[in-house]
Parts: sequence; C-alpha cells; structure tokens
Amino acid sequence: MKAEFLTDGPQDARATLLLAHGSGAPMDSPFLDGIARRLGERAIRVLRFEFPFMLARRAGQKRPPPRADKLVDVYADVLQFARQNGAAGRIFIGGKSLGGRVAAMLAATRDDVAGVVCLGYPFHPPGDPDALRLDPLNEARVPVFVCQGDRDPFGRREEIETYPLAAHVAFAWLDDGDHDFKPRGRAEATWTSNLDAAADAAAAFMLA
Repeated sequence: MKAEFLTDGPQDARATLLLAHGSGAPMDSPFLDGIARRLGERAIRVLRFEFPFMLARRAGQKRPPPRADKLVDVYADVLQFARQNGAAGRIFIGGKSLGGRVAAMLAATRDDVAGVVCLGYPFHPPGDPDALRLDPLNEARVPVFVCQGDRDPFGRREEIETYPLAAHVAFAWLDDGDHDFKPRGRAEATWTSNLDAAADAAAAFMLA
C-alpha cells in the first residue's frame, strides 16, 4: 500500500516512529502536529499517515472508523511501504488513541518492530469502564510505552493502576491531562508542558 507521509525529524535518525491518528481527527491535528514536531526536535524521525476512512473524509465523504481489527492489515501495509522507502534506524509503531490500539494489535502478530508508542490509549469507551481493551497491550510481542493523561475519560490513572497489565507495558503520566493531554485551568501543568513531557518520555523510550 502506498502511503503519503507527513515527516518530522532527521533523515538519519536512530529511531523512526510510524504514527497513526485517532478516530476523530486527522494526522495534521494540533495534537499530532505538536507531538510530531517535538519528537523531531528530540532526534526521532516521525512518519504520520492516514487510514482510508480519514482519507475519505478529506474527500468529503462522511465515513465512520471501522472496527480497530479491520485496520491492522492496513497498518501492516503502511509499515512495509515505510521500510521499502528508507525508514531510518529502529522502527517503532504507534498512534493516537485508535491508532495506538491498532499498532498494539499489529505488534501482537509480529516482533519485527522495536516497540509500540501509544498516545492516549483507549482503555475503554468513555462511560463504560467495564469494556476493557487490555489484550492488545498484553499480547504485544515487543515493549509498549503509553503516554496517558491522568484524567483521560478513556482510562484514568486511578483506574489503569488497578488493571492486570503485562510487565512490558510502561507509562508516562501527564499531569491532569485529558485525552489530548490538556489540563484544566487550575492545574500547575499546561498543554505545552504536558506535550513536552510526553515527547521527552516517548523519545527516551525509543532511544534507550
């Protein structure tokens, strides 16, 4: 599958992150623009891409996202295309919300990537804390790193810390952050500081 990438970071990077978007916003959303730029400044090569349902939306079609498992083969094809077109260094896969979930599902079937980076993992649908989505994380064959806002409605810190997660799943917590890592006005953190902290932690994971 041919893919159109938005690229950030040095071409000769030690690590490349293939980064997918979530269900609601495209690859050039303010969140992904901010994260990708920061990772590029931290010597990570970032390749952002879009799933077909988001490309259809750009063309004016109102397409809902398919089930996450229906996107795994698409992600695998994009990974192959990235490799064939010079992705540098150790290759990591990941994404925002849905994109991170799909990347983790892909990592359950193969170990030819260095790890998975999930930005705001959707542990459960908002308001339905019993509908857990832990299997993709626990079944991944490679290390998984999750950046999560403390008060993310898809999985708050106090909930997640009670979950039976495998030892290969590590976390960075964003102070008072929501699903986009944005804190409330009364918090000491800012959206800028939380994006910086997420980029610092994710880059350290990929360059370790």
